[in-house]
Amino acid sequence: MPFIRDIYAAKRAAGRPVISFEFFPPKTEEGDRALFERTLPALAAARPDYCSVTYGAGGSTREKTLTLVERLQREHGLTGLAHLTCVNHTRDEVAALLAQIRALGCQNILALRGDPPGGGEFKPTPGGFEFSSQLVQFIRAAGDFSTGVAGFPEGHTACPGGKHADWAHLKAKVEAGADFVLTQLFFDNDDFFEFRDHLTGPLGVRVPVVPGVISILNAAQILKFTQLCGAQIKPALRATLEALGTDEAAASEFGIEYATRQCEALLRAGVPGLHFYTLNKPHSTLRVLKNLGLA
Repeated sequence: MPFIRDIYAAKRAAGRPVISFEFFPPKTEEGDRALFERTLPALAAARPDYCSVTYGAGGSTREKTLTLVERLQREHGLTGLAHLTCVNHTRDEVAALLAQIRALGCQNILALRGDPPGGGEFKPTPGGFEFSSQLVQFIRAAGDFSTGVAGFPEGHTACPGGKHADWAHLKAKVEAGADFVLTQLFFDNDDFFEFRDHLTGPLGVRVPVVPGVISILNAAQILKFTQLCGAQIKPALRATLEALGTDEAAASEFGIEYATRQCEALLRAGVPGLHFYTLNKPHSTLRVLKNLGLA
């Protein structure tokens, strides 16, 4: 499978955006069946450039993450991006995980600090890493991987210095060896443009900075979700979501239209790609891609 850094370089040369999807390992057997029998085949038919697989809090889905990456690549011929976090891992354990990931034929890793199980304050594991930049540096030293990192257009909720301090930490991750940046979801493109322009201007970041997009499926769900991840919902959008209430069909149609318009503006502004948070649901993401002429 190719390095993701090479995918971005090739698509940039061709003048085409990179399209990527994100999945999470299900917690139940029913969820596994739905993912492997319906969701993955449907989304694989759209031929994304790569797919990322999340890593539960504290590494709680580690084996399922690697199994899903392996099946994505073997059964569907898709390039996989395995998430890897600092939480509950010593350096020796990370080295063993890198060997396991390499043995699966995966050459791409999203290096994250990660969230501790049950929430609360992050505490470094003795013998492990305190910052994701250290994990990036460790992966780079191991060789044979293309490494991505997370970026936060509105600043990370755990960064006390505010968004500009958080963006400086992101620069440090790039300097440690990151090849590309995938952002947290956001709903106001102005937040992304300010973030991107600060990175590529004053901070001198030159790797692809890729917006993460989600198509709203459920009004109540997205309001709760954004509270957890720190993404802001501006008053006009919030009012619309509150008016939709429990009408999931109407919320889904609104989400598709909103995400389509958001992506159109991002593409006009020259983003290197679009990274879709699918929530393991194919319908909305495929509709957005069709609307964009990218299906």
